[in-house]
Formats: sequence, C-alpha cells, structure tokens
Amino acid sequence: MSWIGGKKALRELIVALFPPYYERYIEVFGGGGWVLFHKPPANDFEVYNDFNSLLTNLYRCVREKPQELTEALRFVLNSREDFELVRSTLARDSTASDVQRAAWFYQLIRYSYASGLTSYGSQPHDIRSNFPLIEQAHRRLAKVVIENKDCVHLIRQYDRPVSFFYCDPPYFETEGYYKNIGEDGFCRKDHVRLRDTLMRIEGKFLLSYNDCDFIRELYDTPGVMIEAFTRINNIKQRYDNGAQFPEILIANYDMWERGREAPMQINLFELPGSENF
Repeated sequence: MSWIGGKKALRELIVALFPPYYERYIEVFGGGGWVLFHKPPANDFEVYNDFNSLLTNLYRCVREKPQELTEALRFVLNSREDFELVRSTLARDSTASDVQRAAWFYQLIRYSYASGLTSYGSQPHDIRSNFPLIEQAHRRLAKVVIENKDCVHLIRQYDRPVSFFYCDPPYFETEGYYKNIGEDGFCRKDHVRLRDTLMRIEGKFLLSYNDCDFIRELYDTPGVMIEAFTRINNIKQRYDNGAQFPEILIANYDMWERGREAPMQINLFELPGSENF
C-alpha cells in the first residue's frame, strides 16, 4: 500500500540487514507495512504498530473482516466529489462502524495524490483490483499483533533481550507530510524521546532516517552503527526525474553480520582438485 515515507525502495536492503537472530519482531512505525510484508513470514512473535488509529483500524479490518471490507469498497467511485465527501465525512462522523471507517480511509489512500490523504490524485484506478492484495494481506496478518500506541510506550512494553525493533519514524523536518498522525505531529522532542528510549533497550534496533546533521549528532554514540544510502525521491519524480534522497540506517548491532554468516555458494569447478573431474 502506498504511504508517505513508505519503504518500497529500501525494503530488500533493510531486511537483508536484520540481525541473524531474534524472537520478537516489532515494527514501531508501521505505516504501509512494506518491511513487514516483505520480510519472510516466520514463527516469530510479530507486532505492527502505528500511532494513526485510522491506519491500525484498517489493518485490523483487513485481518479480521476482509470480506466485509471488500464489500464496502465494491461500489466506491473514483471522483473528486466522492473523494471530498468521504474525506469530510471521515473527519466528522464518529458513529460509523470500524469497517466503514476502514473503507473510507482506504479510499482516501488509493485516490489521493501521493497517498497524502488531502488532495484528489486524478489518476484512473479501479479499487476492486486491490481485492486480491487485501486477501493476501489478510493471510499475512493472521498472527500479527496490531497495536495503536505511542512509540516509547510500545518499545518499553515489548522490550526483551530477544526483541528486534524496526523503526521508521517521520523524518526530521519532513514531519509536515504526516498531518494525520496526531494533533501536534512528531516534533524534535519526540525524536529525542525515541533516541533516549532506544539507547536503554535490552534488545536490538534498526532505525531508518533522512541523512542530516541533527540525526547524526543525536545517534553519535559508542556502540551505534550508521550507514548512508540513497534512494529515488518519489515526491520529486514528477518535476525532477531521477532525484535522489539521502538516507541513513542506524543500529545498535553489526548490520553486516547476517551477510557474513550467510553460506557461500561455491562453484564445483573452483574446488581444489576439480580438474580431475
């Protein structure tokens, strides 16, 4: 599902840098779930969390009521008038069912510009084409715990020596794109709160951020590893094709350990004595 700050472009790299061993996987800022849905399903204890209650309600309905949700989406109109009506109704109607709110919210995600939820995207799309994806997500989420908590409270609740937290918070000084996450948004003090909490955990964490001086200084701590990467800047593609966005990954463990422990593929004809075969 398209989402502001989604990790579609970096998901393979991120999963490849997971620690070799953990028993609890906790996605603290779940968003569109790109990393959760990309990581191999396992018997691990998995948690999806997001502070946006509309988003977590959508995922709960996908997990528990997929048929009701698709039925509510069956006659959705892709039009500016319907988009504005749904947007205003979702904002003021607190009596609608969980499935109806999930359907409205999903409609806004699919039909808004860059999934920003605020303006109509004017792109042709039949929402019914997403029904197979909803069914696949329903099966993948079957054993996933879905939470709607503040990031610090969630981390403290699930922290164990065998816990692994993947954190993808709103990027520093781009928080304005996340207008729906709360009345005050995610501000400088929240970035500091998150850092202070992660520095005290028993488990491991992997954190993705935009590459800037403030975040680098915040995590300039012994025992913390920082690696720089770039990805395509999706927001700028319409007017600056190929624009790159600098990002960093931050961890309290060796991010390359999994790669070093992976078994090497050896060509039979490169083995000593293979000339005798």
